[in-house]
Amino acid sequence: MSQSLNRRTILKCIVAVAASTALGCHDDDVDDGHVYFPQSVASGDPRSSSVVLWTRAVDPESPDTELVLSLQVARDEHFTDRVLVLDGLHAASAHDHILKVKVTNLQPRTRYFYRFVLERKGKLLVSRTGQTRTAPASDDDVPVRFVVANCQDFRGRYYNTWHRLMQLDEDLDFVLFIGDYIYESDSSAVPSPDPARNVSFTDPGSAMPRDLGGGHSELVANSVSNYRDLYRTYRSDSFLQQVHERYPFILTWDDHEFSDDCWDAHATYTNGRTDEYEPDRRRNAELAFFEYLPIDTTDAPPGAIDVDSVPRYPDTRIWRDFAFGSLLRLFVADYRTYRPDHLIPEGAYPATVAMDAAVLASLGLTTAFAADTFAYVNIDEFPPQKAVLQGAYVQLAVSAGLTSADAAARAAAAVTGLLALAYVNPVLVAAAQPGAGPIDPAGKPRGLAFVHMGKTDLFTRVGSRYVVIKDTFDVYAAWRYATSGHKAEDALGETQEAALLESAQGSETWKVVVSSVSPTSMIWDLRAKTDVEPASVRNRYYYDVDQWDGFPDKRRELFTALRDRAGGRVLVVAGDIHASFASVESGVPALTAPAISSTAVKEEAGTEVAAAGFPPGTAVYRYVVTEMEATFREANPGIAFVDTDRHGFTVVEVGSEEARASYHLIPSAHIGEDYADRPEELAGLFSRLDFRVRPGSIDVA
Repeated sequence: MSQSLNRRTILKCIVAVAASTALGCHDDDVDDGHVYFPQSVASGDPRSSSVVLWTRAVDPESPDTELVLSLQVARDEHFTDRVLVLDGLHAASAHDHILKVKVTNLQPRTRYFYRFVLERKGKLLVSRTGQTRTAPASDDDVPVRFVVANCQDFRGRYYNTWHRLMQLDEDLDFVLFIGDYIYESDSSAVPSPDPARNVSFTDPGSAMPRDLGGGHSELVANSVSNYRDLYRTYRSDSFLQQVHERYPFILTWDDHEFSDDCWDAHATYTNGRTDEYEPDRRRNAELAFFEYLPIDTTDAPPGAIDVDSVPRYPDTRIWRDFAFGSLLRLFVADYRTYRPDHLIPEGAYPATVAMDAAVLASLGLTTAFAADTFAYVNIDEFPPQKAVLQGAYVQLAVSAGLTSADAAARAAAAVTGLLALAYVNPVLVAAAQPGAGPIDPAGKPRGLAFVHMGKTDLFTRVGSRYVVIKDTFDVYAAWRYATSGHKAEDALGETQEAALLESAQGSETWKVVVSSVSPTSMIWDLRAKTDVEPASVRNRYYYDVDQWDGFPDKRRELFTALRDRAGGRVLVVAGDIHASFASVESGVPALTAPAISSTAVKEEAGTEVAAAGFPPGTAVYRYVVTEMEATFREANPGIAFVDTDRHGFTVVEVGSEEARASYHLIPSAHIGEDYADRPEELAGLFSRLDFRVRPGSIDVA
């Protein structure tokens, strides 16, 4: 809805080129006021005539006081050529003393300098000076250069990657940060030996305890206060501050800005043991995100942005697109807010038949699933066996933390109807109850159950969100996709997807689509690995179906449509997986940037594979951890580059005929070491790899 201009709005937005107020100061009039701006300054969402400027202003001697600021914008770092002075701006105490200002009427592709000034005890105190740059005009035929970054865990880690970016002093149009700006947990599970790299909550009583198993627990953000603590702490890092001061940011979120592996307003911490629909927590997370980041999701009018006016869940919308001259259209997608649940429920009973014999017959798959391993029965016709299975379910559920009553109720609901013998018979054999032995599969119907997709236990993400058997999952996903009217894999939501496809029209401009999660298919193919034991493990697996591998039909359909509409001039940039990938998926090039500092995927996978009973030295560990890169490339010939054990960022330059990508990487072993005082040593640890992106292809440059 448009807003009429009243006298107050006009006065607030007056441009004062030669301001006569006391705050219209020059460099020799001001004192260093950095202590009043503990998170420094930032800019974001640059367009050809506007940008959002940000700061947080707090009086350290009177932290509850709401400070009144002036904003100065100039074409030079000495502020002699000013284009704007705005006075009377309030760093609102209701929003943790945050101030966001949208500045308009700027010139295209122009560098501006900005700072915030306040008067305190008769002195004029100034923030650090920030730089920003507007986007090129729509008809400006110039290359566009930006950094892709993501996943910057603070706890016990150092931002050596941001340090390296500042060393390079790249000439960038913007920094594209595509998710996991914060992690929602404190440091209680794994405290850092360096107190400066710990995260804690000022109001721990309003946080939520999370049981990590094995006697370990942590606190996760729940209240607005908790989420604000996280942003304040992360933004205390000097190198992150320097990057914000130097470049405008364009941001989207992934999961950890709210909750790990989330979807809609649902968390996944308990893996189906409890209902984790948390709309209030989601709104709290969103409020802090909109407060602390220089983002404009509502096309705000000029002047101070009213954070209270930004829609939050269930009316959230952060997807948006940007035009950078005549060569680049950037669509920033939101993968988390509208997506459905993971296709295999974490709390699913492994024996439950998801596709029975009639469904397989209708799809012409009876022969493909004729083996005894796909046999099932109606367990209600076998009362002794049913009783044993329900008892086993209760035992597993209680050990997972459920009460006996809840476990019994769930057992009654789950252990009924059509159940797969591939799960049922091993349980019956282990129980060894007289009169309740295993059931002969001969003559029994065949179907597809969750156990056939890798789900072997209750209340676990393995076989649900991670390490899913690809071939059976693909069959199930395709059937769900068709029978749900495509809703089962509707990752972006109808409105966002329509806007994305509309933005992709035309082959004259490169379309860069921002996905917080990687579209690269990450597969472990163990089918021909005869040294892998037991033989039942010799399958193809998706490593992570929380990403686009979990929506294979939508990915193929969407990417094909994007490629066709853009005449092949489309590129997807992504993150989340804590690894580097360059691949072509359904004819669309995709670049996945490494993590800034979060645990490398090779280390994460190693921990999980060892916990699953395949420690170092086993064939499984060798193929899926030690030789992870080779295994991924062998299973997905579209992968041109993969690195699963280094951190860094990716520099992308989009030109008229092609895009160039440079991966700047540092081994993960160095992310827990502080190189702030050893810049030359840090520079020597980084390596660079260059790639050329053309329609439908990625090659080494």
